[in-house]
Amino acid sequence: MTPYADLRREDFRATIDGTPTDLFTLRNRRGMAVRITNYGCKIVQILAPDRDGTLGDVVQGYETLERTMAGQPSMGSFIGRYCGRIGGGRFTLDGVEHRTAVNAPPNTLHGGQRGSRFRTFAARQLDEASLELTYVFEDGEEGFPGTLPVRLVYALDEDNALTIAWTAVAADKATVANFTDHTFFNLSGDAGSSILDHVATVNGSRYLALDATAVPTGELVEVTGTPLDFRSPAAFGARIAADHPMLALGKGYDLHYAVDKPEGALGLHARVVHPGSGRVLEVLSTEPGVQVYTGNFLDGQTPRDLGKGGTLYTRHSAFCLEPSHFPNAVNIPSFPSTALAPGQWYAGRIVYRFGVA
Repeated sequence: MTPYADLRREDFRATIDGTPTDLFTLRNRRGMAVRITNYGCKIVQILAPDRDGTLGDVVQGYETLERTMAGQPSMGSFIGRYCGRIGGGRFTLDGVEHRTAVNAPPNTLHGGQRGSRFRTFAARQLDEASLELTYVFEDGEEGFPGTLPVRLVYALDEDNALTIAWTAVAADKATVANFTDHTFFNLSGDAGSSILDHVATVNGSRYLALDATAVPTGELVEVTGTPLDFRSPAAFGARIAADHPMLALGKGYDLHYAVDKPEGALGLHARVVHPGSGRVLEVLSTEPGVQVYTGNFLDGQTPRDLGKGGTLYTRHSAFCLEPSHFPNAVNIPSFPSTALAPGQWYAGRIVYRFGVA
């Protein structure tokens, strides 16, 4: 197994758009550690124990700020103001059409050309195990209406759970918001190895059907009898090559599942086990859905995919579990709403809970 990289704080220090960048470390008394840069609120390292108590780095990322900025833009990032795709880069709110920055033609993806993954948040370490990050999305930024201040708190507890909690408010006019975290996981501790042996359970009996540009059509389809059914544990690789239009479109799993839980409640979205190390990741959230992605567009390019320790990140070397509201909900009234009236708050949580089997 590749030893984990020793990240240096000075390698993440700079000033971007007038805001200083840094690398922050959260620790608990059990030895677990999480490292985050306020550039994009990117989680760049998580050290978690295997069944023998040996720490390993279970996420992909980069060793310096420079490499982070040249790398996969979503890797480890907090995604806003609107995660996922917005069909055609447009939506109507209160009778007014808004056109958002098109960065995945013909659609808007993950907040546009300069969404939060490219922004530097103001940061304040609250204590050894928690970090506060703040940013204000301005009215008109990336084509979205309304001023939207957001506050994030990343907190690591003594049960080896990392919680990302957010609050945001429509400060002056109606707007839309949809947040997620986009960490790339590999529970083996070897970030260049395949995750197709990882065994996943997803608490979703329906998935969002996609059009040819990967935008949800509004149809929710039952997973029963398809290779998209993870309600019982199955390895990511067991059916990834099956003949199914959604697998062909995404070149693997890249689908949003409607989670089977009460609306707004904190509930289990997914559970992943790496048999070799015994590491377990449980993902819980307040959000109604979860995107399941198997690193289909990692392809070992340099410098984009050159990660920590000189590891090349290749296809299927990571998976992502991204709890959020449904992509393109701004254009589909039957989906849970992502609209905020003036003065309305949006609060949510994602919990990554680590353990061993």
